[in-house]
Amino acid sequence: MTVSTPTNTTHQQDWNHKLTLAQEMLPLISQLHRENNVVTSIFGRLLVGVTDIDIIKAHRYARRIVEKELPLEDTLPVLRELVQMNLGTASIDLGRLASDYKKSGASDLRAYLNEALADVVDTDSELEPRDVVLYGFGRIGRLLARILIAREAMYGGARLRAVVVRKKGDDDIVKRASLLRRDSVHGPFDGTITVDHEKEVIWANGTPIQMIYANDPASIDYTEYGINDAIVVDNTGVWRDEAGLSQHLKSKGVSRVLLTAPGKGDIKNIVYGINHADIADGDQILSAASCTTNGITPVLKVINDRYGVVHGHVETVHSYTNDQNLADNFHKGDRRGRAAGLNMVLTETGAAKAVSKALPEFEGKLTGNAIRVPTPDVSMAVLNLELETETTKDEVNNFLRKVSTDSNLRQQIDYIQSPEVVSTDLLGTTHAGVVDGLATISAGKHLVLYVWYDNEYGYSHQVVRVVEEIAGVRPRIYPARTVPEDLK
Repeated sequence: MTVSTPTNTTHQQDWNHKLTLAQEMLPLISQLHRENNVVTSIFGRLLVGVTDIDIIKAHRYARRIVEKELPLEDTLPVLRELVQMNLGTASIDLGRLASDYKKSGASDLRAYLNEALADVVDTDSELEPRDVVLYGFGRIGRLLARILIAREAMYGGARLRAVVVRKKGDDDIVKRASLLRRDSVHGPFDGTITVDHEKEVIWANGTPIQMIYANDPASIDYTEYGINDAIVVDNTGVWRDEAGLSQHLKSKGVSRVLLTAPGKGDIKNIVYGINHADIADGDQILSAASCTTNGITPVLKVINDRYGVVHGHVETVHSYTNDQNLADNFHKGDRRGRAAGLNMVLTETGAAKAVSKALPEFEGKLTGNAIRVPTPDVSMAVLNLELETETTKDEVNNFLRKVSTDSNLRQQIDYIQSPEVVSTDLLGTTHAGVVDGLATISAGKHLVLYVWYDNEYGYSHQVVRVVEEIAGVRPRIYPARTVPEDLK
């Protein structure tokens, strides 16, 4: 027999009260999205397809930012006001709004919201759709498809229109659809997938994805499928220089090409959040760099800006990839012919050198190696740095934690401080890299940082951010944040 104590009763009443408030928020969140194309979040945690429990967890997550759990009583009034306002497309952070409103001391919530959201109040800010084609449908290609489908449902804007592959049999489209539907690492597709065999179309949550079978990039007429001014995302890795990638531009209906690997020659390597402002209207071919380059460059930038980096070494502990052999066999690369699931494989990485393509100030400052390990996803970079300025573990960790919550790199850099976190806990992170604060080592001017990154999913989100930037459809986040002086 269970005996209720006053403490148990109080906790249960508190929990039931939170559930009541969260359940009132659910239809308001849906109404904002449905009628105004407004996506809401709590300090960056999106409230899309959430349950009442998810909403409560998001408010609890706020402890990392404002050092205490965010009361639902603070955000519910904000939501009630927002549904009464005429808003355009936007991503609105309820946690930031509620917290900033309380700090402001203002007494009129509607007046405060009208000022904070002035850019999207009584405006028609719908995003113009832009066609996107995936050339290749491997690990990154299928994750890009998942993310693009979800993003289009949230905001509109970049819309996936087609996938180009080489046909590998009569049941090719069925197998491609199955691989999109089921993923051994990232789990099942969130929604429904059906196949139109006659038209060779995969329907994913109402999005028609035209399967196009071709043997080379230059032979396709995309306009035959109603695709125009398209951004082609080449995730095959077959062509990495301008001569190879420019073949895409010979196809009708293509205007831009983005490579999901480090580009060679004069191709700009873009790490979103670092040098995406360098994208010019005349850049027809761009690279989204590599997963490791994306994982470490944002952290290296803020450390260099704050303390100065004299030189450093990057050691990546990287999950095995499709490039390696499942069983021992011939491979043109050194050591990569040995069984990926049984061995740690010492190999090279171009990430250290590639950092300087996004951050020229690192030219000649970094060396690097990689160890491939028998895990399917989530990797780690160990940054061994010699600084210009002395620091301490606590000081640098506090700085990086603030960067992860209050800077313009908060979508790229995350921060954790838990003695129990392992690689699978970082599976599915949308950040480019996650600093593990407990592992930080600091001794004067010598600093060692450990940065986790989901080399598939986190990187794919960085790629999509670049796609949206090229397309001019990046959703604006409100309230706008002013970067604190100590983080500049």
